[in-house]
Amino acid sequence: MANPTKNRKQLRNTHVIYDVLYGFIPITDWEEKIINSPFFQRLRWVKQLGFANYIFPGAEHNRFAHVIGVMHSMDQMVRALGLAVPDSELFDPRSKSPAAMLHKSLRIAALLHDIGTFPFSHAIDNAYIRHGNDSRATKRIKGKDLPNSHEHLGSYIIKNTNYDGGLTQILEHYGFDVQMISKIIKGDSPHLIANQLMHSDLDADRMDYLLRDAHYTGMKYGQFDREYILANLQTYDAGNNQLAFGVRENALHAVEDFLIARFSWYSQVIKNQGSAKFDIMATYLAEAFLEQNLIYQFQDILGMVKERDERFFFFNDIYFMNRCQELRIKKLLKDPRTAELTEMLLFRKAPKTVHHPLFEHRILKSDGDDREKTRLVAQIRDKVEEFEHVLKRYGTGKEWLLVDLPEKDVVFTRGLAGVIKKRSGDNLYRERDPIKVISKSGKPSLLVERDNTLMKHLSGFINFIPSVYANDSALALLNARGLLD
Repeated sequence: MANPTKNRKQLRNTHVIYDVLYGFIPITDWEEKIINSPFFQRLRWVKQLGFANYIFPGAEHNRFAHVIGVMHSMDQMVRALGLAVPDSELFDPRSKSPAAMLHKSLRIAALLHDIGTFPFSHAIDNAYIRHGNDSRATKRIKGKDLPNSHEHLGSYIIKNTNYDGGLTQILEHYGFDVQMISKIIKGDSPHLIANQLMHSDLDADRMDYLLRDAHYTGMKYGQFDREYILANLQTYDAGNNQLAFGVRENALHAVEDFLIARFSWYSQVIKNQGSAKFDIMATYLAEAFLEQNLIYQFQDILGMVKERDERFFFFNDIYFMNRCQELRIKKLLKDPRTAELTEMLLFRKAPKTVHHPLFEHRILKSDGDDREKTRLVAQIRDKVEEFEHVLKRYGTGKEWLLVDLPEKDVVFTRGLAGVIKKRSGDNLYRERDPIKVISKSGKPSLLVERDNTLMKHLSGFINFIPSVYANDSALALLNARGLLD
């Protein structure tokens, strides 16, 4: 594959960032302004993997470095697919051709896709989603009742910060369509290939975080042949005036390795029982704080963004941990469970894992049919309800359980039946997410429909990882009642 940085040496005064994985990454003038904005600098203080550093001490990397890596991965994918403009156009703010604007916009979308990330990433994000909008918010944003997720917060930042230091102002000054960039980030732009590059089973986000997380945790599960995959990306005509991309046949097993690496990474890092329990604790605490109006409500956060309230720039990991410390020291937590969990999270005291046959991790077959998982979840809920009844009846009021029933399946990829079930049209090869394999004649096929692939057989499997945790007194009581193995 041609060296994508070869002609960059001719560009003078190009800004560069040195990355631990990729070396020097050139950035444009507007990208530098975005990176230097307070909204982007906030990401320095949000860890990429939440509380994973409680188990993997090296996992101190942040969203700031990750999104710069995603921008670089996006650029490399665009170049590999032959969609890039020369650097003389890419770095020139006067270059406004459709090809140049698409290339530039894809880089910016990658750079900003996590701009709305909550403290400790998904741990606190999940709490806001579960809590929903709250009428006690100090300032309601007229006409805005957004789902409480980092994606919608990020979209709001991109479109509603038309003031000094705001992202909207920077983007519009350089002629970018903020609506289009927001749509690319959410994966629903008019350009299928842009949506694939940002949101699919083989996208720029995953191309970065698997290697980055493997590097910082020291775990080898995220390893894959990145260069070989990049060298074998290819576009195809998806019909309906849509361009899409897949991989050439000779990289078929390389992308399977990529999917297997992601499956293993989710199973062993994200769902690692040692670290996941702290994320679950943080989710519970953030939700409890929201219920008691002890941390910013989502509408408060939107108001800060709109009015350039500097408190938003400090809405990060430090804010959440300081709030935990403050609430504990001032004895503002009246609920015994919340008080105990706050102390445990601050001082890395792990709850006990409750062992029962129903709570065991297992591989389930589920390709377009979730009956087995649904039945198992119902059984787990019934058993937990039984345990909680015992704790309430025989306990002192200080016993508690924490239950983690994963809402997002750990899968290799969606199987053919699942793709067909969720398809948005008649043409399977215009579906955004599944990986396509391009034959030598240029004809696409789904990776999961080919007889010579492992994924045809592995795609329907789920690694179902439920977890139930308890404090010491709850575990002792359940054991005393003979309810545990």
